[in-house]
Parts: sequence; structure tokens; C-alpha cells
Amino acid sequence: MDTTTLIVIASFVVIAILGIVGWSFFQRRRSERLRARFGPEYARELLIVGDRRHAEAKLEEREKRIGYFHLRPLTPQDGVRYAASWQIVKARFVDNPGAAIAEADQLLGDIMITRGYPVTDFEQRAADISVDHPLIVENYRAAHAIALRHSQGKASTEEMRQAMIHYRALFENLTDQSMQERIAS
Repeated sequence: MDTTTLIVIASFVVIAILGIVGWSFFQRRRSERLRARFGPEYARELLIVGDRRHAEAKLEEREKRIGYFHLRPLTPQDGVRYAASWQIVKARFVDNPGAAIAEADQLLGDIMITRGYPVTDFEQRAADISVDHPLIVENYRAAHAIALRHSQGKASTEEMRQAMIHYRALFENLTDQSMQERIAS
């Protein structure tokens, strides 16, 4: 082989190595970004899907989907109205915990609609919420599971109390009313 051929081969090898290193760096940065953005939801999706690339692709699809929504904060009037509704739901829990958790779930759905989230089936709702509220979405799933168990007559009062706590966390995140809620309590 002549020198020119060796230089061309060496150039291709160097370019291939740089490409592999660059691709690896890009993948690592992508994983770090998604892990930081989604927190525990990243680990959950990885566990469900079983493959990092596919899990990350699903999380990126969620981000893209949310990007098409016209999400908006609540108006001050909406915030006051929903805070008052939440107080009523909390008060009902004492006499009728099952009805209160059903009302809490409905109230959260109403807030999501007002904020611009499309409210479809529960899993899609939870996936949509996970993009902007990744630390709370697991609580939302837990509360929903308890509400389903209650509808089958299988949830204890303590479980329903826990569901209300989970719903409250999401309520506070969706309404940005955490300070007003603490003052009103």
C-alpha cells in the first residue's frame, strides 16, 4: 500500500472514531437531560419499556406532544374559584370520603382543561402531566388507583385519605395555589 492509501484509511478510521464518540456523547447528554427533566418518571418509563432508547424516545414524544398544546396559567378568577371548590371537596371528605375523591379527580380534570391540557384517558392525562409535573405524577397515579379500588369497594378510609393528599399535591402544582391553600387551611 502506498502512503496515500494509508492516509485515506487512517482518515476514515479517525472520522469513524470521532463519529462514534460524538454519537455516544450526544446520547449521554440526551439521557442526562431527560433524567433531569422527568426525574422518577424517567426511571418508571425505563422499567416499563425495558430499553433506554425506546423509553427516552417515548419521553421525547411526550415533550413534543405538550409543545403543541396552548398551556396557560389560570386567571386569578379561576384560581379563586378552584381554590373555593377544593375547600368544598376537602370538607366533604369528612362525611363522604369516596365522593370527595371522585370530586377531587373531577376538579383536577376541570383544572387541566382550563389550563389547556386535553383530557383524554387517564394514562394519556398522566403522561401529559408528567412533562411539567414529573415529581407529582406518580402521586396522581396512586390517587387514581385508590379511586378505582374505592369504586370496587376495596379501598379503606386511610387509603382514601392518602388519595386526597396525592390529589392536593397535584392541585397545588396545577393551580400554583400552594400558598393560598396553606393560608386557607
